[in-house]
Amino acid sequence: MADPRVTKLAQLLVDYSVKVQPGDKVAIRGSMVSYPLVLETYREVVRAGGFPLVIWQEPEFTEIMLKMGNDDQLQHIPAPMKMVMETYDCLIGLSGTANTRTLSGVDPARQQLSRSAGRELTQIFMQRSAAGDFRWVGTMYPTNAQAQEADMSLSEFEDFVYGACFADKDDPVAEWQKISAMQQKLVDWLVGKKDVTVKGPNVDLTLSIAGRTFINSDGQKNMPSGEIFTGPVEDSVNGWVRFTYPAIYSGREVDGVELRFEDGKVVDASAKKNEAFLISVLDTDPGARYLGEWAVGTNNGIQRFTKSILFDEKIGGTIHMAVGGGYPETGSKNQSAVHWDMICDMRDGGKIWVDDELFYDSGKFVIL
Repeated sequence: MADPRVTKLAQLLVDYSVKVQPGDKVAIRGSMVSYPLVLETYREVVRAGGFPLVIWQEPEFTEIMLKMGNDDQLQHIPAPMKMVMETYDCLIGLSGTANTRTLSGVDPARQQLSRSAGRELTQIFMQRSAAGDFRWVGTMYPTNAQAQEADMSLSEFEDFVYGACFADKDDPVAEWQKISAMQQKLVDWLVGKKDVTVKGPNVDLTLSIAGRTFINSDGQKNMPSGEIFTGPVEDSVNGWVRFTYPAIYSGREVDGVELRFEDGKVVDASAKKNEAFLISVLDTDPGARYLGEWAVGTNNGIQRFTKSILFDEKIGGTIHMAVGGGYPETGSKNQSAVHWDMICDMRDGGKIWVDDELFYDSGKFVIL
């Protein structure tokens, strides 16, 4: 018997997150391990009157290309993928993997070449999303591999995933509307503010948000969500940050990351594990050494680190920032093929001041 939470999650993605309308062209990106959710999402798109297209993405395909492909093949952008980004109304990404380390043995230089080639698609995606022409959401289907990463059994991880999405509730939409209302108070307070100072045991940063917009991320892009974010003024970031959780990207875990910024740019980067890979990603293109996102996680229902950024960046009591491309709807002008989120815990005395007013203290919003 199918897990009813899978059906509820599919309904939430189609009806709440991307709001499929009759006639919408909807791409559903999935794999063999996420097939149960792909199937239910396809069913819900049809029920809503949309035109579904399934895009099958297996990590093994990517591994083969990165290990065997020549430079032309690594840089090739399939015309159908460009067509989807340019002309489709919605994209629903259903991630899930049987092996979280499929790409860990791939030469970082070859990954860098492939990432750089994808910059055009990234910009199309970002621009259409900012204009409201392309509605998208991403979520995860729980698998044994990801449960192991999170130090849970599969049943425990399923409970965690569906609970974080509220797919185990009678009315998931109502739950997300509560989070949205709380976050909107924060976003409204931040309108017109300019200067941010972040200090704590693992961070000492200043940055500008002048002219930038904070986004209320309430489950309509990521599922689950629970964060407010913006794109800082590109040349404004100064100081240092030590990320308290491992940063995972392209199948590699980079631990003990510390970055130092001068006039917005990462001028020094170090890590206790996989430092060479960290540097290679930062050298992907000029924009990869600047912040495209600065955010505060608000989801107090997510309190444990799972090695999945979809959940981890939302942990209540943390901040995160992404090197690389920013979201145009925030006002960010930073462009890059990279978008790599990294998390810093603030619950041990971290504070945020906005225009010299205390905004956040040890994981709590003091203005609420």
